[in-house]
Amino acid sequence: MRSAICLILLGSAAAQLRKPDAETMIDAGRRHFELRCAMCHGADGMGGERAPGVAGREGERMRSEQDLRDLISKGVPEAGMPGFRLGAEELRQIVAFVRSLTMPAIERAVAGNAARGRDFFFGHGGCAACHIVEGRGGVGGPDLSNLGRRRTLAEIEQALRAPESRRLPGYRVARVELRDGTTIRGFVRNESNYDLQLQEPGGKLHLLRAADIVRVIREERSAMPAVNVTAGEMSDLIAYLSRLSEESVTARHAGESIAAPFDAKPEDWPTYHGHPSGNRHSPLAQIHTGNVASLAPKWIYPIRAAERLEVTPVVVDGVMYVTSVNQAYALDARTGREIWSWRRPRTPGVIGDAAGGINRGVAVWRDRVFLVTDHAHLIALNRFTGAFLWDVEMADYREHYGATSAPLVVKDLVISGTSGGDEGVRGFVAAYKATTGERVWRFWTIPLPGEPLSETWQGKAIEHGCASAWLTGTYDPELDLLYWPTGNPCPDFNGDERRGDNLYSDSVLVLKAESGELRWHYQFTPHDVHDWDAQQTPMLIDAEFGGRPRKLLAQANRNGFFYVLDRTNGELLLAKPFVQKLTWASGVGRDGRPQVLPGTAPTPEGTRVCPSIEGATNWMSTAYHPSTGLFYVMALENCNIYVKSSAWWEPGKSFYGGAVRAVPGEEPVKYLRAIDLKTGSIAWEYRQTGPGNTWGGVLSTDGGLIFFGDDSGAFAAVDAATGKPLWHFHTNQNWRASPMTYTVDGKQHVAVAAGGSILSFALP
Repeated sequence: MRSAICLILLGSAAAQLRKPDAETMIDAGRRHFELRCAMCHGADGMGGERAPGVAGREGERMRSEQDLRDLISKGVPEAGMPGFRLGAEELRQIVAFVRSLTMPAIERAVAGNAARGRDFFFGHGGCAACHIVEGRGGVGGPDLSNLGRRRTLAEIEQALRAPESRRLPGYRVARVELRDGTTIRGFVRNESNYDLQLQEPGGKLHLLRAADIVRVIREERSAMPAVNVTAGEMSDLIAYLSRLSEESVTARHAGESIAAPFDAKPEDWPTYHGHPSGNRHSPLAQIHTGNVASLAPKWIYPIRAAERLEVTPVVVDGVMYVTSVNQAYALDARTGREIWSWRRPRTPGVIGDAAGGINRGVAVWRDRVFLVTDHAHLIALNRFTGAFLWDVEMADYREHYGATSAPLVVKDLVISGTSGGDEGVRGFVAAYKATTGERVWRFWTIPLPGEPLSETWQGKAIEHGCASAWLTGTYDPELDLLYWPTGNPCPDFNGDERRGDNLYSDSVLVLKAESGELRWHYQFTPHDVHDWDAQQTPMLIDAEFGGRPRKLLAQANRNGFFYVLDRTNGELLLAKPFVQKLTWASGVGRDGRPQVLPGTAPTPEGTRVCPSIEGATNWMSTAYHPSTGLFYVMALENCNIYVKSSAWWEPGKSFYGGAVRAVPGEEPVKYLRAIDLKTGSIAWEYRQTGPGNTWGGVLSTDGGLIFFGDDSGAFAAVDAATGKPLWHFHTNQNWRASPMTYTVDGKQHVAVAAGGSILSFALP
């Protein structure tokens, strides 16, 4: 007679038993279990003929220790499990043993020598030929980097001795015969009645449609042979594997990339901005003004537990990479089907923007994909399998740092800043080796007291001055220069203790990519007291200006002015308002400094100033269309009442030094505006209906289209030359992300994150 589960698996929230008393109790409990329970559940707790297993990490684990005691004592009579009358000590020992079967291996004491086990793994054992650990190894088997936290000791030993007994999803081997006569052998990562994802042991991924397949021949044997070694070698290997956790993988251990660089193709969207220049313009034109009215949803991918996605998808070789906070996913860009995923728990104690569950995307290089975490770490994963490669701390989150934006890859460097720009951090931009995560250089956005430029900070606020560099910058490969925007100074609304320009807040930094050496900078808002950081994309454009070809930098700034600079030397070429509600300055002088109007600083009573704290625009993406010569931006017409206070920096709190409130009777209005690059004049505008509080950016294409998220919740397209509405699709979402486009299998798609899902659109 079959019986139901006798013992329920418990969660790690309960107190964990430890050596020496814990292991002694576990050993005693094992002997009692073998006498009383092994007949049904197997001596190792992995299951027997009469009842399922009680070991492993897959079952219910949310019962308390007392619940487990009651379960053993009372049984489950209706399921065929009797209760057991046990002495208190015997019951305690059996509970300890059963809990050990569900305990992560890293929490158990082991007898083997982990150092010898590591030598075996990477040496004559040959394990690293298929498995990634410590940032190096093959991709033919599962990533073992976090094995000690994901598996129990029993599961690890069983996988080594009898790999046939438990093959993970995604690692079943098949040979697929295709209609073109070829045959491919690999792991079936995912499949449905409509498609199949097959990955060769070397990592090459094949995204196959059912129509392409003649036959699938499935192999019954595991790709991994049983490990046949001496008892001592097995003990050492288990000791090594049981200690593995992602936290132990650092830049000191990570290995070199072996894959060749991928060639970015017009059909791809290989970076956060689509191009290192920051210009979200695509040469794709299959979808155009004449047929966009037929655009329809192609697929939807919901991201679990995501509330407000701000990610821009990246597409390389038909694979889409998307993120949420501490999560990364690889999707089949044709269908939205998941290929792999990587997740890490959110970090308790993070404050500021990073605490809101924000992540804007990835960077891709060779066989790697990079993302940041909420607690200011930079992570590298294998882009073919999602295997964990390395983890480096950019800054200590306990000092209020976080990270939210997509990194930027330049040559073999991964470049990122951090968030925390309202929490009193000291901002910086840093570059890390793509191969190992080792930091190559770091540029601080605020000097230390006594250093050069510290005279631009008169007062004690320099100690918590902010100016974080939290948005993705841009890169000019010809000049080999990085252009990185910086944030506001702190306290945001009170400048009494930071008199002066407060460099390098509210600026664009121009850095030598290989060294981080500063070439020049431009400060848009010196001594900012309205929280108008410069975290708008510093777009790089090659175009005629003033009658001759020039290398330009264009930015629609949060302070309400549209700027055009010569990006070779920082010369100001144009500064003109792109919103009507601008009351804080009369213009920008020839010296590049704003002409600030009196009476516009915050006061304890409150001062009405335009733009509002959200800015005339914000971090949402902009675009430039080379055929129209127009720069496209989401513009907000709104004002606020700015209030100053004497509140000072406190650990764990934001450092505003004041607040803002709405102006009674005034309603914000959002516009999609097209700005003439050469004159700064508004060529056309598209007024939106809605609350004015959405954060979606724009995309331009050679199909003559501008795609954007409308304040009403619709995803929409207008004519790039005229602003004429051409298409919309209601998503009923408050936009937090910017769209992108790509081509796969000859069909152009337009994709955008809406709410907690990725949506992809294409023509029928």
